[in-house]
Amino acid sequence: MDDTIFQHQKDASLTRRQFLRLSAVLTAAGLLPVWGCAIDPVTGKSQLMMLTADQEVAIDRQQSPFQFSSDYGIVQDRALNQYINQVGKNLVPYTHRPDMPYNFQCVNATYINAYAFPGGSIAVTRGILLSLENEAELASLLGHELGHVNARHTAEQVSKSQLSSLFVSGLAMLADSQAKGLGNLTQQLGALGQGLYLAKYSRDNEREADYLGHEYMVRAGYGSQGFVGLMEMLNTLNKQQPSSAQMLFSTHPMSDERLAASVQRDQGPYSSSQAAPVYRERYMDQTVALRQQKKAIELMQEGEKYLAREKYDAAQTAFSSALKRANDDYAAHVLMAKCQLIQKKNAEAVSYAKAAMNLYPTEPQGHYVAGLAHVGTKQFDRALDNFTRCDQLLPGNPQLTFYKGYSRDKLGQRQAAANDYAAYLKMINYQSNQYSQYAFKRLKEWGYAQ
Repeated sequence: MDDTIFQHQKDASLTRRQFLRLSAVLTAAGLLPVWGCAIDPVTGKSQLMMLTADQEVAIDRQQSPFQFSSDYGIVQDRALNQYINQVGKNLVPYTHRPDMPYNFQCVNATYINAYAFPGGSIAVTRGILLSLENEAELASLLGHELGHVNARHTAEQVSKSQLSSLFVSGLAMLADSQAKGLGNLTQQLGALGQGLYLAKYSRDNEREADYLGHEYMVRAGYGSQGFVGLMEMLNTLNKQQPSSAQMLFSTHPMSDERLAASVQRDQGPYSSSQAAPVYRERYMDQTVALRQQKKAIELMQEGEKYLAREKYDAAQTAFSSALKRANDDYAAHVLMAKCQLIQKKNAEAVSYAKAAMNLYPTEPQGHYVAGLAHVGTKQFDRALDNFTRCDQLLPGNPQLTFYKGYSRDKLGQRQAAANDYAAYLKMINYQSNQYSQYAFKRLKEWGYAQ
């Protein structure tokens, strides 16, 4: 679709097919479109916008918990998370939408990324924090994500019908649609994989977010060169190690132009801020515990690359080495459990998943992986307990509803299983896949469907 649709000062139109599709998916999510003019918070000009600020917040609250869990949850290092949140909150007064309910988190994921949801939930991964050199670069990173929220880039994309799949059935349907067969564990695990709910920005979006993020961090009192340092790091990474930040660059396209523009701003309108502090020592002090885990995190990154290439022995070796260095790391245990599960080493997967649950009992993904492993060992009572607990911690995923039904089915609990199967089919709006076919087949066999 043409990127000019619904951009500032451009002609705005949707085809009838696009309008009907978008209306349908928003209705399914309980987010009815509101057509009309709004004032662009950045430019101050009128724009055609179909989402209100309240709807952006509602979308955020639906999406962000799933993404945070796919990234192995918010770090349990409270001091680090408080530091990230404080740096972000210090930028908020200088934004164009200071009244949004912002929150800033560090998640356990080891891949290199940062992302924002439309209502103000912003996250950075452990991987990207290890690539930064000072607090000014962190402020630049958070400022850039604030730029996306303030320019309403996700709302613009919704208006162009590019993110409609995010809204179906409370957003969890996207995960289910990626799983093609009951026996395909790689796809099942992908239901809680990286980047399922993240917006993909255009180059124009990135330029605007850079401009805004640079402005916000300078106004907050940081040295402008911090933003240049961030762009230099990203540009080098994009050229020399693009696979290390594949998700980042798929959602945030990088270019030499973005680096050159940051240098021009630094030497031009922001030249007077060059003497302002970048707070390197403070950043190093606040991230010392994280940096002590650097080698383990790098091993997990390596293992995930092998996992994606289906080199399971190499992945297992990398995860094993990571666990030797950080045996108390939740993400490392979950990753090893996934690696074992994909190889159908179900008993081993159960062991690692249990360790993960003990380390972080309120994070859902460990329970989910344990449930799949218990299905593999035919311990359906334990699998049901795992899936039920996961659903309590993170409700709204149709896949969990299916697996609760499947476990009850295997336990001979026909009525309860039938209820779960029927609920699953309703949640996915009766779309056809291997799971829905199986659920319908069982309902038909039991006389609940024709």
